[in-house]
Amino acid sequence: MVDTEEKIVLFCRFARDHGFTAGVTETLDSIEAARTVGVDNEAILRLALRSELCSSKDEWDKFDDLFDAFGKGGVVRPRASDVHKRPQQREEASSFWVLSGSTQESFERTTDEHKTTTGASRQERLRRTDFSQVSHGDQAELERMAERFFKQASFRLSRTLRVDQSGDRVDLRRSIRRSIATGGDPVELRYKSKKPKQASLVILLDVSGSMSLYSFFLLRFAHALQKHFRKAATFIFSTSLLDITAALRSQQLSDALQMLSRNPAGWSGGTKIGESLREFKLRHSRRLLTRDTLFMILSDGWDTGEPAALASELRAIKQRVNKIVWLNPLLGLDDYQPITRGMAASLPYVDVFAAAHSLESLLKLEKTLTRSLLR
Repeated sequence: MVDTEEKIVLFCRFARDHGFTAGVTETLDSIEAARTVGVDNEAILRLALRSELCSSKDEWDKFDDLFDAFGKGGVVRPRASDVHKRPQQREEASSFWVLSGSTQESFERTTDEHKTTTGASRQERLRRTDFSQVSHGDQAELERMAERFFKQASFRLSRTLRVDQSGDRVDLRRSIRRSIATGGDPVELRYKSKKPKQASLVILLDVSGSMSLYSFFLLRFAHALQKHFRKAATFIFSTSLLDITAALRSQQLSDALQMLSRNPAGWSGGTKIGESLREFKLRHSRRLLTRDTLFMILSDGWDTGEPAALASELRAIKQRVNKIVWLNPLLGLDDYQPITRGMAASLPYVDVFAAAHSLESLLKLEKTLTRSLLR
């Protein structure tokens, strides 16, 4: 009888054979999740593996059938892409509870192949790849890179973006001490200043249909940023607004992904940016918006609402915050022009308009924000 680790390895290979992103990183995370929750309660184990292996709504919807099929002998109705697979690939997945034999050699071989194919040149290519063009084989590696780089960049950014609060009040004690050298005459006054404090952060992420190829990577970016800002709030929107701040406080992204999968706000076909901003203003602006706030919108700007309404809401927000930053994945296209009605109406109120289509573009944001916000 195989142990828990070997069962999880086989299940992850089974998931990968059926189109899931289940590379080495996801396999190791799944093993750790199984160790934490155990395998005695199938329902809890199912949820744990689902949170680790699903990186899209499509995968989330298919997971139950995959999990059940693996437990019943690995029989899943074949897709067109599965028909030509070698027979042994389909036979490897027998019952989840009665597996026997060792898969350690296979797992080590998979790990070695992963290390061999992941070189500096591949990482450099993935840094520049548009998120919408990432192949299934590169998905896991890019997610691993994104997690590491986003963590580093967000930490540096949070340390850099501090509000300067230099004061203009005379520091009497320091001025008197300084005057001793001039016989008691206060030739040079000293001034008090408050300790710089970190800017607060508000993020609104568009998860409508037109953003589906980008929203999961941008959600990872928001997750990393929120970890390193003392005051941060994150919302997702399409036709309505949903606060996911509490979910993103988790060390894992699984809570946010689960919320996305079950809430209609996460998967709407349309986008009403103006109405979502109005909802934010009415429900959250008094609590979250100050002159120290960095207000960040991640959206392609395709708005089905009235441009005038969008412009009005942005104008009101701009009067209350430090800067408005708009990150648009479409800026990664060579011939893109922000001429859609919604985007054109928004630009007069946006302080930083930057691309968000690739890992490299998001990493550049650190320098862009630092240069813009501190001048």
